[in-house]
Amino acid sequence: MARPRIVASLDIGSSKIRTVVGILDSENPVINIIGVGIAPSTGLRKGSVIDVEETINSISSSLEDAERMAGEPINHVFLGIGGNQIESINSRGVIAVSQQENEIGEDDVDRVLEAAQAVTIPSNRRILRIIPKTFTVDEQKGIKYPVGMTGIRLEVETHIVTGFEPAIKNLEKCVLQSGVDIDDIIPTCLAPAEAVLSKRQKELGVVVVDIGCGGTAVSVFEDGSTLHTAVIPVGGENVTNDIAIGLRTSIDTAEKIKIEYGTTIPEDVNDRETIDLSLLSKIDTHLVSKKQVVEIIQARYQEIFLLVKDELAKIHRDGMLPAGVVLTGAGSKIPGAIDMAREILNLPAQIGFPQNYDGVVDKIDDPAYATSIGLLIWGSRFEGRRHHGGLGKLNLKKSLGGIKNWFKALFP
Repeated sequence: MARPRIVASLDIGSSKIRTVVGILDSENPVINIIGVGIAPSTGLRKGSVIDVEETINSISSSLEDAERMAGEPINHVFLGIGGNQIESINSRGVIAVSQQENEIGEDDVDRVLEAAQAVTIPSNRRILRIIPKTFTVDEQKGIKYPVGMTGIRLEVETHIVTGFEPAIKNLEKCVLQSGVDIDDIIPTCLAPAEAVLSKRQKELGVVVVDIGCGGTAVSVFEDGSTLHTAVIPVGGENVTNDIAIGLRTSIDTAEKIKIEYGTTIPEDVNDRETIDLSLLSKIDTHLVSKKQVVEIIQARYQEIFLLVKDELAKIHRDGMLPAGVVLTGAGSKIPGAIDMAREILNLPAQIGFPQNYDGVVDKIDDPAYATSIGLLIWGSRFEGRRHHGGLGKLNLKKSLGGIKNWFKALFP
């Protein structure tokens, strides 16, 4: 009988660094969360390292908080990487089936995915994930798992997620110097869905919009697999900057205004209502119009959802996803975000809270932790293929972590 294992995720965002520690037990499919750590994300901008020493200190602080709560040392983590350095492309691979009786085996699936990987990408980009969308055996399309079927020609359509190699190496270096090894690197645009979506939602068609500080990650699922991912370089940080410029306040005061009074619903605010900034800051002491605050926030959120709409239009899914839109991230909690998403995207909308975990529920029952929990769930499925340090490019078999287990986890 397999012993319970300690696993941890490290979500490095532009505003906060979150560490979550859990216990994996073969007898219990639900992860038991035993520790949470959070620290300000100093030394980074838009998910990229701009000061190595400050980044190491921030990561160490988050890890120490989580270790203190868990009462267990953290030796290795599933690292989430996001920001503008993440890009994705679609690719196709074709091979001839190698078996004498033309029965497709796991080796054939590995080979066709390797063929799909042979796509031209810049030398400074690293392939982080190769996600099979659908297979075709001879003329039969729409196959999810072809092993055991008979055919001569095997094709696959894949979604490939890449990262900017220099930015990844800088982040890896900071994590390693914080005293932990890296089990795996997971694009954060894929992680929230693992924590907030059901298999039925993925099957019907759904888009997850993760509104973070430095940007907004978009992931679209249909027929049980990943259809499209994108990172929009607009997030909560832009809202704060807009408030600071529009009201002529400091950034710290603008952030407090956003948290205390932020909403995207102008009808909820009286035209004559004002905010006394002396109650929030020692630097800014003037009065500002609450109506103006709402208008500033509303304009930026409209831009975010219009950009999401553009991403859906690129793949011909604008208003065409039955399971709608699920909002995650700290930026999703602002009042009125659901109504605006529903109106602009013309889809059902809801806030996505992390699911399928036990333990310190009160600490992480928050859409801001969807990525952290998603990293744990995604990583734990393939925990056996640990590559400490992770400084080299993974080979395909390691990247998939066993083709059979991959498909069992990926598809309903």
